[in-house]
Amino acid sequence: MAESLTLWRNGRIATCDESMTVFECGALLTRGGRIEWVGDESALPEFRSPAEVRDLNGAWVTPGLIDCHTHLVFAGTRATEYAQRLEGHSYAEIARAGGGILSTMRAVREASEQQLFDESVPRLQALMAEGVTTVEIKSGYGLTLADEAKMLRVGRALQRAFPVTVKTTLLAAHTLPPEFKGRADEYIEAVAEDWLPRIHDERLVDAVDVFCETIGFNVHQSEQLFEAAQALGLAVKMHAEQLSNMGGSRMAARHGALSCDHLEFTTPEDAAALAAAGTVGVLLPVAYYCLAEGRKPPVDAFRAAGTKMAVASDCNPGSAPGTSLLLAMSMATRLFGLRADEALAGVTRNAAAALGEHATRGTLTTGKVADFVIWNIRSVEELSYWIGFNPRRSVIRGGRVTS
Repeated sequence: MAESLTLWRNGRIATCDESMTVFECGALLTRGGRIEWVGDESALPEFRSPAEVRDLNGAWVTPGLIDCHTHLVFAGTRATEYAQRLEGHSYAEIARAGGGILSTMRAVREASEQQLFDESVPRLQALMAEGVTTVEIKSGYGLTLADEAKMLRVGRALQRAFPVTVKTTLLAAHTLPPEFKGRADEYIEAVAEDWLPRIHDERLVDAVDVFCETIGFNVHQSEQLFEAAQALGLAVKMHAEQLSNMGGSRMAARHGALSCDHLEFTTPEDAAALAAAGTVGVLLPVAYYCLAEGRKPPVDAFRAAGTKMAVASDCNPGSAPGTSLLLAMSMATRLFGLRADEALAGVTRNAAAALGEHATRGTLTTGKVADFVIWNIRSVEELSYWIGFNPRRSVIRGGRVTS
């Protein structure tokens, strides 16, 4: 049976391709779940009558938004730690005292799979309500094989339950669990040689991440994990240069990592290495805001080097308790100095690249998945302008209207 053809006409289409092409009176043809043609409506090719014609009435259309860095699956909150930071305690200080990630670890270990699912649903729904059609979800709060797998299963279950694409990332190397205190090398060995192959065999993981930091893991340990992941054909990513510069981003670039994320302490030389490798720099302005560390990612250095920049919510219970990608876009423009077009590319084209999805998502171009959003806005710059207001009209995922 032939897939149905739908014409979406009379729209202002922001393709978010490399040239940020806009068709002021544009049209999209979708066949099934793919884009068959996009362009100026006056150049619309001849085709058999579509099953359906939808008039966009001049509305703006962008690709579906992509949140390429979240820790969305967790239990409990860390509101008391936020209050401690307001009183002057640092994130690293709280972590070393047994709080931080270990606090959420205890909550996740105690939670059932169903409880984790139920607590995660409202957070996912909040992102989807803003036009997010693809989201990355990391593990990293279980820190045992069983609990890491539990988190990843919840990520897969969320995709089955909702019209959203979920990319799951193993972040077992988030911090050292208490069972391995003083034995970081042994922990990395366990993750790389035992946990990762078993989780991979269950088809629970799309990529592997590591927190390369003074309160996380060193470059040698991170590279050991990267090598194990790549031996299994898995992509790699890194939390890098957030609180210090340990050289993690350059090592990640040597391994062709999909992304390095945070990057507050990145140097121009690091930026050049990322650009040469095609590794995306993911900016996380909500974490920067909440931690109030004061040092910003070197956006000018990224521009000069040609480093691709993505923007993500970093949704997590500790450093970024937020579920708004639109707010992250606004923060990226005001706090980090991104232009409006850079922020939009950061949640579409470059976010897709950060997940290894650049061939299928992130732009409105022929052959891509038909994920797009129709907006109630007068200009596309409004997407990084509004604060606390959601101008989304409709979300289309795989050619079907979902909201």
